[in-house]
Amino acid sequence: MNMIFSLIWFIIIFSIVVTSHEFGHFIVAKANGIRVKEFLVGLGPVLFKWKKGDTTYKICLLPLGGACVYDGMDELDDDVVMGTDQADEPEADGEKDKSKFLHASPWVKLAVLLAGPLFNFILGFIVAFVMVNMIVIREPVVTELIEGGAAEAAGLLPGDKITAIDGESIYLYDEITVYTSLYNGGEVLITYERDGQTGNLVLTPIYDEEYGRYLFGIINDTYVDELSGTDAFRYTWYEMRYNVRMVWKSLGGLITGRLSRKNVAGPVGVVNMVGDIIEETSPYGWQTVLVNMLNLMLLLTVNLGVFNLLPVPALDGGRILFAILEILRGKPVPAKKEAYVHLAGMVLLLIIIVIVFFNDIHNIFM
Repeated sequence: MNMIFSLIWFIIIFSIVVTSHEFGHFIVAKANGIRVKEFLVGLGPVLFKWKKGDTTYKICLLPLGGACVYDGMDELDDDVVMGTDQADEPEADGEKDKSKFLHASPWVKLAVLLAGPLFNFILGFIVAFVMVNMIVIREPVVTELIEGGAAEAAGLLPGDKITAIDGESIYLYDEITVYTSLYNGGEVLITYERDGQTGNLVLTPIYDEEYGRYLFGIINDTYVDELSGTDAFRYTWYEMRYNVRMVWKSLGGLITGRLSRKNVAGPVGVVNMVGDIIEETSPYGWQTVLVNMLNLMLLLTVNLGVFNLLPVPALDGGRILFAILEILRGKPVPAKKEAYVHLAGMVLLLIIIVIVFFNDIHNIFM
């Protein structure tokens, strides 16, 4: 039964995240006169479909992605496939069909491509706002010191509010957790507030065998009790800032090796994660479960937004590079060459997806 609930939550969360991304592409493309041939939610066999105007809408079986297929997004005319670049030449009437993506102006392409990640961040802001108003905020205030820990040795006291780590401002307690997860040795400069005064000290995190990582040796178990004025928007911004930085730093940690494959989760891993969240939080009531699911949705939508901005062929970021090149060059890269680059990127992404799938299986059962 727990697995069924986990799968239902996963489908709901992932479908909302993917739909928001594709809807961003869709609405900006339509607003700029680009024909959208298909709008897909999910992948694989089609469960439901209907057509309205130029667009066919499809709901597919596997809730693992989606797509907004523009007319002529990677169009290679017969002549191009045969080895020529005539698709880049004017059409018979002397004008290119601007309703095709490849023939749109580079600024329109840029707007359409940026819209997907932008709508992920908009969704994230909405989710964070709901969470903040459910009072789930922990400021980076020390409520208790772990005996023999790094913070106690350095001179931090209960009631101190940490405002910066190594010169980078922080606003939420979870930012400390991210820092220690990516800690790579050396002393850490802590800026804190105590009785209205600002101070600095240096501590060296201590490795904890139980948690399997370095810790500052502090505990925080207090939440912001009441919001007033613009507090909700301020803390919403802090939540968004924290999640974007966490995703970005985690990507860097994977590249540099500071994070291992155990820290990577694909769809199977996320379903398992949802199950763990339900099991751990259900004793505290449905509101606690909902808050944690919203937190997962926030993390996933920010992940999708940031990941799609990476300059990788086939991703939005890779296509954005070609749009920028077109602006700088004053003419597009030949359609055939761009299509081959994105094809290579798609092959690479498929390989990564397979690796992540087996990594999920390994992490769950090994």
